[in-house]
Amino acid sequence: MATDVQTWSSAQQHDGMFSVDKNLEEDGGPYCDDEELNEAEVNGNWTPQEKALHEARLKAKAKRRLRKSSSRNSTSDSFSESGEVAGSDPHSPKGKVNANDRKSRTGKGRGLPKKGGAGGKGVWGAAGMVYEDEEPDVRDPNYDESAQGDTVYATVVPELDEKELEKTVNPIVQEYFEHGDTKEVQMLLKELNLGPHKYEFSSLAVSLSLEGKASHRELTSRLLSDLSGKVLSQADMARAFDKMLKELPDLILDTPEAPQMLGQFVARAIADHVLPMTFLDRYKGKVDCDHARAALDRAAVLLSMKREIVRLDNVWGVGGGLRPVKHLIKEMNLLLKEYLVSGDISEAEHCLRDLEVPHFHHELVYEAIVMVLESKGDTAIDMMVKLLKAFWKTGLITVDQMNRGFQRVYDELPEINLDVPHAHSIMETFVDLCYQESVITKQLRDACPSRGRKRFVSEGDGGVIKN
Repeated sequence: MATDVQTWSSAQQHDGMFSVDKNLEEDGGPYCDDEELNEAEVNGNWTPQEKALHEARLKAKAKRRLRKSSSRNSTSDSFSESGEVAGSDPHSPKGKVNANDRKSRTGKGRGLPKKGGAGGKGVWGAAGMVYEDEEPDVRDPNYDESAQGDTVYATVVPELDEKELEKTVNPIVQEYFEHGDTKEVQMLLKELNLGPHKYEFSSLAVSLSLEGKASHRELTSRLLSDLSGKVLSQADMARAFDKMLKELPDLILDTPEAPQMLGQFVARAIADHVLPMTFLDRYKGKVDCDHARAALDRAAVLLSMKREIVRLDNVWGVGGGLRPVKHLIKEMNLLLKEYLVSGDISEAEHCLRDLEVPHFHHELVYEAIVMVLESKGDTAIDMMVKLLKAFWKTGLITVDQMNRGFQRVYDELPEINLDVPHAHSIMETFVDLCYQESVITKQLRDACPSRGRKRFVSEGDGGVIKN
């Protein structure tokens, strides 16, 4: 041991590290795990490589001992008054530090949580903290002295251009044609920033209704009446109809009846006070387009006919199921009578579609069969078979409506027979022709009632013919 200490002291003197002699003596000498190096040291046979390696090992061990002694001193300073180590868990084994503790492990600091408990991801401050309004800093480069005290914050809706306006308005109008609630459309328009293109809403709605049904045009007229004075002014409405009159040459390509329809829109709008009463007067002698002139003439004629009526409510008719049943029956009878006179199937189909009552088409089938039973000759039978066949092929009359119409005649045939004695035979002929043309099914044909025949021989009379 004395030899080791002497050798270590000489090596330390060579490197200038005298301050760690005492620590090395207490630890039992230098660290050397190579016996050959120790023997070479004792004998004084050092090679330059062995000497450099030995010195490097000694320096590394001295540094480790220095770090270990400094950590021990800092840990001893962190003891609290109660004798416990700061940051340690009382339930954990003695001398071990809790890994989940957020306090400093080096013993430095006061042992308080970071940022007073207000730190962490997604945390804006300590619990219960109330932020007050801060006075603007005069040194702030964005400081505006003129705006202080009068700042108003509001939601800014970007203004729609023409393309965005059309994309936004079209779905609103199409949905309105389904639900018919003008208040909902008014609420949606107030949420939009239409800007100077506000008048184009009316022109877009009218253009869409021209391509739709009569009920859509009626809904559009009601919508314009409800929006007038609330969302759109008379000036906006007049500007929209001015634009429509200029675009008639383009509209007539898709809707040949656009001039007459637009004239009805103008008349209805003037009657509803949507347009000013002087709207037609401003165009007198100033219209060069024939289509625009036809539209304005149509409006003038309607207004002259309905001068004493406040609203032109029937300018588009009553749409679909809103019509009374008696009125629909009368329209269908008139349709069939005109067909028997003209023989124009396409016109009859157009009139039936305009009624917009697909759920009531069984009434047309019923009225057609009754008209055949009450007619004379075979002409009516052949024409009605052709008409029902055409409606069947185009899908205008469905299977359910066709069967329901025939079944109604079957049920009322005994009563019809009182007025038409040959109703049963005519009905059988008509049903066979319809079956041959594939208008009805075989099951429906077999369901046709046959007239009961009078017996001349009774079963109990023994075959004797009655007088």
